[in-house]
Amino acid sequence: GRVMDVSVGEGLLGRVIDPLGKPLDDRGVLIGTERRPVERPAPAIMDRAAVVVPLQTGLKVVDAMIPIGRGQRELILGDRQTGKTAIAIDAILNQRGKNVICVYCAIGQRASAVAKVVAQLRESGAMDYCVVVVAEGNETPGLSYIAPYAATSIAEFFMEAGRDVLIVYDDLTHHARSYRELSLLLRRPPGREAFPGDIFYIHSRLLERATHLSADRGGGSLTALPIIETEAQDISAYIPTNLISITDGQIYLSPILFELGVLPAVDVGQSVSRVGGAAQRAAYRAVAGDLKLSYSQFEELESFSRFGTRLDDSTRKIIEHGRRIRECLKQPESRPASLTDQLAVLLALAGGLFDPITLERVSD
Repeated sequence: GRVMDVSVGEGLLGRVIDPLGKPLDDRGVLIGTERRPVERPAPAIMDRAAVVVPLQTGLKVVDAMIPIGRGQRELILGDRQTGKTAIAIDAILNQRGKNVICVYCAIGQRASAVAKVVAQLRESGAMDYCVVVVAEGNETPGLSYIAPYAATSIAEFFMEAGRDVLIVYDDLTHHARSYRELSLLLRRPPGREAFPGDIFYIHSRLLERATHLSADRGGGSLTALPIIETEAQDISAYIPTNLISITDGQIYLSPILFELGVLPAVDVGQSVSRVGGAAQRAAYRAVAGDLKLSYSQFEELESFSRFGTRLDDSTRKIIEHGRRIRECLKQPESRPASLTDQLAVLLALAGGLFDPITLERVSD
């Protein structure tokens, strides 16, 4: 008898709930929370401020080359099993002690996969500043459809209290499929790939709620990291292109790099941040400006060098330097690097200090 709503409030921190606000973690009822509708209009343009403060992910390749600002929407996309969730979880782990609340929304994931993420967050002490909203794969399509909106309402509570919030939607492919299922059951006319015509609107009204509020509205921010799964590296499919055009940039994960052991498998050439340097610390800009260029040159030349062509000294130097860049940007999972550590490595890299060291020893 009332509009669909969800529990919000400080009492949700450290809890695992479903999109209706029911606890799933055997830790008793939710204490002292209010309820808010899952659907709310996005903040008006005049209530927003420019995105200027960086959100450090702890990943060198992202913070240096594809910087994310507080209030930005950055899409993470790639084929199955390329490490999309790992990037988002690393970003959550890196917010420890930075006064950022994190909301992780699992849509249509296997229960075992969600349990693994929750265990990882607990072990690293990240659950103290996290809320996990779960609609499992065996739930009804209605519940999966509501999940990201409910998670956003929870995040907005903290944003409107002047806090910085990071929300991860994992993943919107399942969300689109559950909406398609609902629509077809409701006999609505199918469009491209059998999705209903308003699927773009469904996702845009969700992601428009992520923003940086102006000082008059408390100055809080909501940064969104939606995850999407591509099939056979096809970025130009319907849902990926929709989300690329709604978000402020994308981090593309390549299965080829993943197989080569370059982790995180970020394809720098196809990844972009449309907020970019505006939300990046000046120290990074000074160091990382040339980095992306030399890395792109290296990737271009490396594909030529595979044909066994004879290379002159300058080309060989670019390739050797590029290999060291790639080696430095590798990073083990769940080990985010602090800002000072990153800058030290990037400065040494830009200064060519790694060039005389053999490739095998660079990571050490």
